[in-house]
Amino acid sequence: MKNFASYIISHLRILYLISILAVTVALILVMFPDNYSRVQYDYAVGSYWHGEDLYAPFDFTVLKSEKENAQEVQRIKDASTRYYHIDNEARHKAHQNCNAQHLSRRESQLAQEVVTLVYNSRGYCIEEDDLNGHPVVVLTGNIGQEIDPEGIMTPYDVRQFVAQALPDSAEAARFARILTDSILVPTMVFDENRTHLELDTRLSQLSYSSRMVLKDELIVAKGQRVDEETALTLTTLEQEESRRSIGEYNIFLHYLGQALLCVIAFVALYIFLKNIRHPMLDDIKKVSFAFFIVIFISAVVALIVRSDPSLVLIAPICIVPILMRIFFDMRVALYIHIVAVIIIGNMVPNSYEFIFYQLVSGMMSIITVRNFEKRSSFFAVALVIFSTYSLIYIAGVLSTDAGFANIQPERFLIFFINAILTLLAYPLIFLFERMFGMTTNLTLLEISSTNTPALRELSQKAPGTFQHSMQVANISEDIINEIGGNALLAKVGALYHDIGKIMAPIYFTENQNNGFNPHDNIDYEESAHIITQHVRDGITLAKKYRLPAEVTDFIRTHHGTTVTGYFYAQAKLHRDESEINIADYRYLGPTPFSRETAVVMMVDSVEAACKSLKNHSKESIDRMVDKIIDGKIEQKQLNNCPLTLEDITRIRSYIKERMMSIYHVRIEYPVK
Repeated sequence: MKNFASYIISHLRILYLISILAVTVALILVMFPDNYSRVQYDYAVGSYWHGEDLYAPFDFTVLKSEKENAQEVQRIKDASTRYYHIDNEARHKAHQNCNAQHLSRRESQLAQEVVTLVYNSRGYCIEEDDLNGHPVVVLTGNIGQEIDPEGIMTPYDVRQFVAQALPDSAEAARFARILTDSILVPTMVFDENRTHLELDTRLSQLSYSSRMVLKDELIVAKGQRVDEETALTLTTLEQEESRRSIGEYNIFLHYLGQALLCVIAFVALYIFLKNIRHPMLDDIKKVSFAFFIVIFISAVVALIVRSDPSLVLIAPICIVPILMRIFFDMRVALYIHIVAVIIIGNMVPNSYEFIFYQLVSGMMSIITVRNFEKRSSFFAVALVIFSTYSLIYIAGVLSTDAGFANIQPERFLIFFINAILTLLAYPLIFLFERMFGMTTNLTLLEISSTNTPALRELSQKAPGTFQHSMQVANISEDIINEIGGNALLAKVGALYHDIGKIMAPIYFTENQNNGFNPHDNIDYEESAHIITQHVRDGITLAKKYRLPAEVTDFIRTHHGTTVTGYFYAQAKLHRDESEINIADYRYLGPTPFSRETAVVMMVDSVEAACKSLKNHSKESIDRMVDKIIDGKIEQKQLNNCPLTLEDITRIRSYIKERMMSIYHVRIEYPVK
């Protein structure tokens, strides 16, 4: 049992990777709609058929297009019959209404004329629009008689008659309103139920088929252009094959196959990261973030596919490479983007088109965000994405010899929406930084300002330390730019590496400007404790000012596990070695574990040591730089960082040049 527990603990990271992989694959399969029975052919209207000659595997009926069906339905509605009942009491009711109105003698005479005119006509109907172009049937009981709507009076006819009889337009309009609203009663009453029943009957008889395709009939030949009729035939064939194959599909095997495809893609990503020894695999938070991004973008695409598959290109897939490039390097961003596109592409219609669009636009996004240090860069990426989508679409249309006339403007609207949605990467950066405890260059830029509370306090309470930190930051940034790495991280880490000295600035020589040294009045162990304490104080202040963990690492590692050389040497000089505990003089560490932290350690020590030199000659600076760097190597302070001997040689040379430049050392050239 104990051995089993030890095995589980030792393999906890692998077990976590397997667990999160299983959860991710399961969520992806659940999110996308069931499409196990869908058969698809890869084609587009106007393109050429790239497959072999396709023959009908069975007899089937080609359905009409949605447009044709809509036109047929509208034609039936426009020609539908309107049914009316006759009200034989309408004339009598109209006379009663006329007598009930308080009309003048003139108005009463005119009203009687209108009543006589209306009820001597073929009929009076108030549904004016229903008479336009529709057959009219008058029902007497269950017997109907179709009549010509030409002689039927309507409110419009009444208004026209009154307008001719009364020259005053306002008076005519008022009197016509009285007639139509309060006096006249329609002789033809619209029978809504009978009319709708007749329309539904005709619509139910509508045929949605256009023609029959017989078995072994050629549907499309290799190299043939796919026109609208052929596309409609292929769509019908897809639907019919899907319908017939439902019973032949094993849902379990389908999902198993889909899951294996996802697992294969993720395993390929793992092997890649393992081979390049990327530190991402050693950080559970970063691995979780990568899986979360794939799940997040899959959910977005699945939502769109469930809503309207034709709008799948609206999904801002390029958020994946943008976020990955901001948090990691270009290689990781590209590979994770490829994995996400392959997995999602297997779940959406027109997979080839989708994958091509996303891969090309994703690569362009990664290149554009290479130096993502300004907010305006987001708009540049959005423009690049829109342009890439648009060019791919135009090139695709032209490659089929379809011509510019077949370019659909609404596709550019889809690309524009996609580019706009990509701008959501900006707020997502800050959200994911908080969720997963990671840091981006945008955050580093914000805290690199010397106007931040921490650096302001450092400049006020420990001005010498502040100037030292600025010098170390500038040199470290330049060195990382030379040997490779995150120069901005090195600069920011160097700016904050000594903030712990805020707590006791007078105990550090760079802040002593009046000749008083408090170490003269205390013993060596206490002095060493105060000096080493600035690392612990720095970590405390980093938490107070909410500095990122990557920046706090510079505070923890800039002295590694070295000892306070001066006080340890003084103790050995004035005391018996048996009385000295070296642990009292040693920093807690850890040692540097990245290129950036290692460079800051070396530059920090060299800058402080060179400043203490009384003679800043080329020889003295060279000796001091070599002594400091060789000492770090001998004390194994650089064993855990990925610096090569070539890197250290270049760092050594560059530091010497910068020190000589700072102290204005001139090289003496031999006189000829």
